[in-house]
Amino acid sequence: MVCTKCILTSEDASEITFDTNGVCSFCNHYETSLKSQVSKSDRSKDLEQLIKDVKEKGKEYDCIIGVSGGVDSTYVAYLAKQKGLRPLAVHLDYGWNSELAVANIRSTLNVLGIDLYTHVVDWEEIKDLQLAFLKASVVDIELLNDFAIYAVLHNQAYKRGIKYVLHGMNTETEGGKLPEGWAHEKFDQLNILSIHKKFGHKQLKTYPRLSFFKRLYLMKVYKLQWVGILDFMPYNKDQVKELIIKELAWRDYGGKHFESIFTRFYQAYILPRKFKIDKRKFHYSVLICSGQMTREQAIKEMEKPAYDPQMLKEDYAFVLKKLGLTEGKFEAIMDLPVRSHLEYSSYVNKHYKNYEMFFKAIKPMTQFVKKLIGK
Repeated sequence: MVCTKCILTSEDASEITFDTNGVCSFCNHYETSLKSQVSKSDRSKDLEQLIKDVKEKGKEYDCIIGVSGGVDSTYVAYLAKQKGLRPLAVHLDYGWNSELAVANIRSTLNVLGIDLYTHVVDWEEIKDLQLAFLKASVVDIELLNDFAIYAVLHNQAYKRGIKYVLHGMNTETEGGKLPEGWAHEKFDQLNILSIHKKFGHKQLKTYPRLSFFKRLYLMKVYKLQWVGILDFMPYNKDQVKELIIKELAWRDYGGKHFESIFTRFYQAYILPRKFKIDKRKFHYSVLICSGQMTREQAIKEMEKPAYDPQMLKEDYAFVLKKLGLTEGKFEAIMDLPVRSHLEYSSYVNKHYKNYEMFFKAIKPMTQFVKKLIGK
């Protein structure tokens, strides 16, 4: 069954349902739970109060922003300077940046006059981790990059006495949680270590760490604030692209998160080829819900290949060579049965496979504690 509003189908998500009008549960969730966040005309005062709170900290840097060279993080950097903040830009170099991403970061920060801290992960560690995840046959290989940048941002904020991290995730163009099975919990360090222990070989010395308990301390005791500043204002990606191209000499990649060569290859080849997932369907569906794309436009875009054929050929050869894989070995990995992240238990905690199961296990206890605190 195909949604009558967006382009998601019953085959895209096991949890998807449809109402009597044929509208899917993802669209209805956006309408009932997320639309109020998209209507930001009344949040200008909230934004100004937030800016005031950040400025009152009086440090050399009053906030941290993660930069990748993409649209969202570039615009966050632009907004931070427009609002008179003193941000420190933080970048994770894990060996897959495209030349265009590096050029965009350099141009943006030079124009805006923002300092940059770059955390470089040893390539042999990243290579070993990515090969481990490929051999594990799990869906979210990008968990390695996503977790690492979150860890670096948290750790740098704490090290420098900064209480605010401004990020580029936004409801209007991303629309909440992906369908079940399309990704994994992004803070699950236990799962990363578990898979690496089973399939990896290198000692992890430069790959950043952020344990559950340290993150809990940073959020609850240190009071680190993780702020989606783009949710305080209308956000139209096409208009933002025009602005940053004009003001910051930014150049387009041609795809969401394509600033990373591996991410480009993962989203446009590995996911559709092995896991039968085309993330464009979710991204376009969110844009339909936000009114930034019509259903007809999305259908036409989906008729186009996810990958330029020549770019696919070049990236395929480049990724395999960089990972040290022959075509035969890589295709054998692609043909392995798909496995769940939950199949890999953690050597750190023998009782729980990962944070998701840990949270489920302690939920009754946390609910009891909340009742006591409430009383």
